[in-house]
Amino acid sequence: MSANEPMRVLFTSIAHTTHYYSMVPLAWALRCAGHEVRVASQPALADDVTRSGLTFVPVGDDHGWEELLFKIASVEPARDAPRIDFRDLLDDPDPEALLGFYIMLVPTLFGTVNNDSMVDDLVEFATDWKPDLVCWEPLTWAGAVAAKVTGAVHGRLLWNSDVLGATRRYFLDAWEKLPEELRDDPMREWLTWTLRRFGQEFDETVVEGQWVVDQQPPSLRLPTKQLSLPMSYVPYNGPSVVPEWVREKPERPRVCVTIGMSARSGNGFSSIELPELVEALASLDVELIVTVKADQRAEFGPLPDSVRLVDRVPLHALLPTCSAIVHHGGAGTECTALRSGVPQVVLPEIWDTTWKAALLEENGVALTEPANALDPASVRRKLERVLTEPSFRKRAAELRHEVLTQPSPAEVAAELERLVRTP
Repeated sequence: MSANEPMRVLFTSIAHTTHYYSMVPLAWALRCAGHEVRVASQPALADDVTRSGLTFVPVGDDHGWEELLFKIASVEPARDAPRIDFRDLLDDPDPEALLGFYIMLVPTLFGTVNNDSMVDDLVEFATDWKPDLVCWEPLTWAGAVAAKVTGAVHGRLLWNSDVLGATRRYFLDAWEKLPEELRDDPMREWLTWTLRRFGQEFDETVVEGQWVVDQQPPSLRLPTKQLSLPMSYVPYNGPSVVPEWVREKPERPRVCVTIGMSARSGNGFSSIELPELVEALASLDVELIVTVKADQRAEFGPLPDSVRLVDRVPLHALLPTCSAIVHHGGAGTECTALRSGVPQVVLPEIWDTTWKAALLEENGVALTEPANALDPASVRRKLERVLTEPSFRKRAAELRHEVLTQPSPAEVAAELERLVRTP
């Protein structure tokens, strides 16, 4: 490739809106640098990609993982999302628990969201288009497979702390100490079988990438064995309009209460009923901004004037006006709060949120509580603390400074170009 030839860059994500949103700023940085950019995913992500102004390539069939999970478990979507406590896996690694993690998730989640039709179509597109660079989000191993088949430089674009990478490294450390006859590795077996369909052999870069782009501030970052490119988190909330009231200076401390996009769409749940939580918090001398879907408003009784229910508001515009946020621990919400310098009360329930919440609390920017101990009164007490104790605001400002002093997406785009052009 000549020095002036634009790169072909392929971003790939499973059909999950919030995972894709974390990729948009870097994708646009590369596009604005003059490179050709495509975004490949299952058809369900088409509208999200095209509304972000990027070019979409549909690959495979929609994964339907949530529906499969609910059918297997015979549960209601909003109440019983999978619970995995990464604190147990990472704080006190146990070989059997680490193996169980892969035994459970490779067939039910990893292989399902990276279904064969997606992998086949993605490899076919990559073979035809010949990308120079493939950026994949941490659950989209199909991107690594396509890069391996075509010889493209590739790596993971993290949307939060690298708990999957850390879990893998702990697992491999334990795996290497076992007798050979006991060395089961479901992840390796799945990806080996997948790669051999295209005449390729497995190596660990297909699991973790050749490099990672890490959007966490240094205080919250997990170590990695690969090249790590730090990047300042830039929020992207999708197409949105800033309401006039957001621009008005609040007369009392403004507090955002949100369970996030994933949970609102049924990919999670809360042990606290939102109307009960809002009722408990409404008695504080604060202005509450509560994100709820339009069809959920009927669940709320009469509310004081200090409570505003909104269906959608861009968090990156709202949070700089807030004194605190109460949220579910989702990656986009947490990172936007960190960039905005806002203290947090985190109500973790699913996936890596319990681990992240504990890390935020250890860093003095948030308070949290185990899911089985959550109740509206305890959340109210924690919110009072983050609003009145100066240490939380001070630490939030320090972490905001860390976020803002990391390399910008444009700088990372230039570094990725150097990786591609330098043999």
